[in-house]
Amino acid sequence: MATIQRFEDLECWQAARELTKYVYKLTKMDKFSRDFGLVNQIRQSSVSSMGNTSEGFHRNSNKDFMRFLGYSRSSIAETVSHSYVAYDQEYIDDNELEEVKRLSDIAWKKINNFISYLNKSSKKRRTNGPVACFICFIGSISSIGWF
Repeated sequence: MATIQRFEDLECWQAARELTKYVYKLTKMDKFSRDFGLVNQIRQSSVSSMGNTSEGFHRNSNKDFMRFLGYSRSSIAETVSHSYVAYDQEYIDDNELEEVKRLSDIAWKKINNFISYLNKSSKKRRTNGPVACFICFIGSISSIGWF
């Protein structure tokens, strides 16, 4: 059984990274790129979703980690909200907005599931970080369609 040793191994961080890559792609488009304030806001919120997950991973307790995962989840919601502004300003179209929402939903669900896992295992002592044996948890819930 594999144990997650680095934050880059976390599926929720990987999903936030995919969202961030897409946000950067959108914000490089001509009309969008000229709205410096909105570009800065949406990029910062998507980057924060990745950063908070990685920072939380290196905290000393599951409780701290869950707090940072909550921040990450909030940053994803902020990214979606900023995307609506971009849509209303006609910087992005229906399909692009839907893709932001789809990628956000994937990241959101992975974070929520991970928080649930950490809640259940919070009484256990950390041996290899807060994600020890998370692979077992993923395997058990993937069969019911959460991942």
